[in-house]
Amino acid sequence: MIHPDTELRFVNETIGYGVFATKFIPKGTMTWVLDELDWQLHETYVMSLDRLQQKHVFKYTFRDRQGKYILCWDIAKYINHSFKANCISTAYDFEIAVADIYPGEELTYDYACCNLDEPFECLPEPGITKTKVMPEDFLLLYPEWDRKAAEAMKCFARVEQPLKGFIASQYVDKVNAVAAGKEVLDSVLNCYYDRQRKLVSA
Repeated sequence: MIHPDTELRFVNETIGYGVFATKFIPKGTMTWVLDELDWQLHETYVMSLDRLQQKHVFKYTFRDRQGKYILCWDIAKYINHSFKANCISTAYDFEIAVADIYPGEELTYDYACCNLDEPFECLPEPGITKTKVMPEDFLLLYPEWDRKAAEAMKCFARVEQPLKGFIASQYVDKVNAVAAGKEVLDSVLNCYYDRQRKLVSA
């Protein structure tokens, strides 16, 4: 579920649509959380689909730590990639704002955290020479994501959290303890889908 103070807007013909803040969303705010309405599609099911259906699944989903394809039921599936993303994933099935997001500003996410099946070609960004997200980027970038998420979690208990009630029950105590500074944030590496391990165990 996406933060309620967001809306879908047309960006341009090249990018298509994106998700934008309609009100101020401060650093430390949950911007998205996995909920029971999100579709969790097993790989065998996705591979049984028609090619046209698969194309849409691959475009609008990410893969979780078990390798399931997650299709968000709301506008969250339109969040665009950025190498300077203002939203970061956590090990607790939610994303958090790692910077203040102002009204009219686009919410962005680094697709390297999506457990990509294939490289993703992206548009150039100011100050960034890279234009391709690689599946293995997850293993290179997670320490920086962890650092940013841990810093943002320091603000978690001080800001309004309209999505907090949707945190999965198995994570609630841990999230509260991290927010209170009593425990250390678990690494987002816990969300990595290790295809090699799957192949070995198969």
